[in-house]
Amino acid sequence: MLLKMGVDISRLGRPIRRALNQIKQVFQNHGKEAVITSTYEGNHSSGSLHYANLAVDVRSKDLGETERKELLKELKGLLGGAYDITPEGDHLHVEYDPE
Repeated sequence: MLLKMGVDISRLGRPIRRALNQIKQVFQNHGKEAVITSTYEGNHSSGSLHYANLAVDVRSKDLGETERKELLKELKGLLGGAYDITPEGDHLHVEYDPE
């Protein structure tokens, strides 16, 4: 797993930190390297869990549409219902939100 320059994972809460290995594995299963492009830094919506250190963005701009859908499905199955995974432009937004 790679980090985009300037991305800091040191503040991530335990639940989202635990998800990083699963994210890495799913991308590797598709022959891709997972790249975390954002945690708390950057601009996010006011209620974003990025600011609670419970969300990451993972680069997806180099994925085809079919592959992106497959990755999304696999991540949702692996991480379970406590995690929301949403495609947003050039990345997948992954957050721990058990409610």
